[in-house]
Amino acid sequence: MTSKQINPWQSVCDKAELQPGQFVEFALAHAETGTAKSTDTLPLTGFVFLDGATPRAYLNQCPHMGVELNWKPGCFMDVDNLFLQCSTHGALFKPRDGECIAGPCQGDALTELDLRETEGVLEIRLPE
Repeated sequence: MTSKQINPWQSVCDKAELQPGQFVEFALAHAETGTAKSTDTLPLTGFVFLDGATPRAYLNQCPHMGVELNWKPGCFMDVDNLFLQCSTHGALFKPRDGECIAGPCQGDALTELDLRETEGVLEIRLPE
């Protein structure tokens, strides 16, 4: 019996959609089935944004307690618009590498997702 090979890359958005200061959120598909992957009750989500001119993508999951970072759709930055911030405990993360620089998970980091552009579309590699 052969198993069907699922593409490990998932389309997120057109690169042209990604504007400075905006975040695109997405549900991650499960690599084996191509359907939304979930933990206990919530689907595993991620987000992509521009760090300067460089697109970056992370799992939307704080390393402290596994909760989603944003307090409402598209809101991931602190009030000074310098760091990604966890809405639950206020942890601050550097946009460039996801390193936590303040808060209960200081020294940990967000899970970065491999990102590529294919014919103007941003795609992330599904985690295993």
